Amino acid sequence: MRSIWNGSISFGLVSIPIKMYSGSEDGRVDLDMLDRHDNARIRYKRINEETGKEVDWKDIVKGFKTENGYVVLEDEDFDNANMKKSKTIDIEEFVNEDEVAEVLFKNPYFLEPQKEGKKSYNLLKNALKKTGKLGVATFVMRQKEHLSLIGVYKNALVLHVIRFAAEIRNPGDLKLPSTKVSKKEVSMAESLIEQYTTKFKPEKYKDVYNNQLMKIIKSKSSGKKIKPEKIDSTPTPAKDLMAQLKASLEKKKAKAS
Repeated sequence: MRSIWNGSISFGLVSIPIKMYSGSEDGRVDLDMLDRHDNARIRYKRINEETGKEVDWKDIVKGFKTENGYVVLEDEDFDNANMKKSKTIDIEEFVNEDEVAEVLFKNPYFLEPQKEGKKSYNLLKNALKKTGKLGVATFVMRQKEHLSLIGVYKNALVLHVIRFAAEIRNPGDLKLPSTKVSKKEVSMAESLIEQYTTKFKPEKYKDVYNNQLMKIIKSKSSGKKIKPEKIDSTPTPAKDLMAQLKASLEKKKAKAS
């Protein structure tokens, strides 16, 4: 793995030099965009609006538009906006794991200690494991400030980039139903949930979609056509809820026996 950010974690007066690695990878099938007429690849060019000529990456800069034109920003400008946060993941407080809403989570990153930080790395890791806490931290990466949580995953420190509260839309804008549900129906649904409750094992879940997409690609390359699977997505009528819940419970019990 190649590190994507180098710096340090700090909590209190303890500073831990670390390297950051992406903790996830894109599982999508790698597809190219083609011209339908001849299957030639589509390529994008960076064109100067004034001259119509292509611009090399080395000549491209970022700018902020003002009334008087653009203010061009160089790499050092982004670093200087907050030099400390560009180099330090500063833990500002600790919170209980169960207090964090899943909707805030975005991307995980693994943290590895640099040579001088091995003992302090283990100190933070062991303390987080023992207390069941997460460190709340902010830092700057790729010219953007990130809010994050630092915890432990499989004996490694992991940093989760999370969303700022302002980035979460208000679900109050949704047209949510006010339809009443009986106590008996809720009780039956609770029983069904209990029947299906197991210990979470992420390794048992596979990316089925990608495998199926590859089958279609192989079939099309050999001139065959796969018949689409028929899916019954008929909504359950309100009057049939109890019957369907009961049938689901019986089906699960029969499968377990």
